[in-house]
Amino acid sequence: MAIKLGEAMVRDSLITREQLRLALERQVIFGGRIGTNLVELGIIKESELASFLSKFFKVPSVNPSQLVSIDEETISCISRELAEKYKVVPFRKERNRLYVAMMDPSSMSSIDELRFITGYDVMPHVLTELRLLYALEKYYGMERDLRYISLFGKEEEQAVPKDKSKEHLNKVKEEFVNAKNKEEIIGLLLNEAKNIASRVAILLVKDQKLTGWKSKGVSIEKVEVSLIASSTFTDVFNRKNYYRGPLLKIPGNEPMIKVLSGTPQDCIIIPVHIREKIIAMLYADNGNASVLDASLNYLNTLSTLASLSFEILIMKNKIMSL
Repeated sequence: MAIKLGEAMVRDSLITREQLRLALERQVIFGGRIGTNLVELGIIKESELASFLSKFFKVPSVNPSQLVSIDEETISCISRELAEKYKVVPFRKERNRLYVAMMDPSSMSSIDELRFITGYDVMPHVLTELRLLYALEKYYGMERDLRYISLFGKEEEQAVPKDKSKEHLNKVKEEFVNAKNKEEIIGLLLNEAKNIASRVAILLVKDQKLTGWKSKGVSIEKVEVSLIASSTFTDVFNRKNYYRGPLLKIPGNEPMIKVLSGTPQDCIIIPVHIREKIIAMLYADNGNASVLDASLNYLNTLSTLASLSFEILIMKNKIMSL
C-alpha cells in the first residue's frame, strides 16, 4: 500500500506525529488537503509543502511565477469543465506538449483522459491546493472559499505593510524599547494592531484561562476563555504558535463568539511570550464576514516586539532592585 502524504512527512521529519494529528483533526472539521491544514496551522510554509509534494509525487512543482500571466491560447487548451473536474490548470504549451499544474499528478486516469481530449502530450506538475484554487479562480472564474482567500499569500506578505514605511517600524521599535510598564507595552501593541484591523483585543493568561484585558473595536473586558476546554485559543496555547482562519463555533470558543456577535470567517490569534511562557494573546479580525487582509508577518512582528519589551522591562526592574 502506498504511504500517505502525512505519514511521509512524519517519516522525513518535516512534521511530528502530534502535528499530523492536529492537522487531521482540523481536516475533519474544515476539509481541504492535509497540506493546506498544516499551512493554516502554521506548522509548515507553503513553499516547504510545494517542495515536499514534488519529492513525494516524483514530478516537478510549479514555480508561482509561472502562474502570474498565462496566455489565453494555453488556457483554452483545457475547458472550464475539465479544469474543474480534474482540478488542473495548463500553464505552458510547447509544440505537442501541454504542461499542467495539478494537486494529484499520480492520477494516471486523469492524465490519460486529458491527453485523449486535448490531443497534447500532457506533462503533469504538482501544485499546492492554495495555489491551484487561486489559479482556477483567476483563469476560469471558479470562486474560492473565503478560507483560501484569507490564507493564500502569507509568504508574500512583507514584514511591514505597504502603507507602513521602515522608518515607521523603527519608530515603533524604539517605543517598545522605551516602554516604562506593561500597560504601555500592551497599549503600543493594541494601537499599532488597530491600524490594520478593525477589531483587536489582548487577553491575559492566568490560572488556566484567558481573561479579556484591553481592546479596540469590541468590548472584551468580561470575557473568560478556558484553556482546559477544547477551543481555538487552547490550540494556540498548547502549540505556542499563531492561528489564522475562521473562529469555529464550538463550546470552548463561545465566550468570544458571544462578544463578537457571531463567528468571524477570518481571524488571527497570536501568543505573546516572555521567554517560553505565554502571558497573553493578541486577537484581531475585520468583522465577522470580512477577510483580514492585514499583514500577518507585521502582526507577528508586533507580538515579538511586545515579548522582547516585556523582557527588557523585567531586566530593568532587576537592575534597579540591586
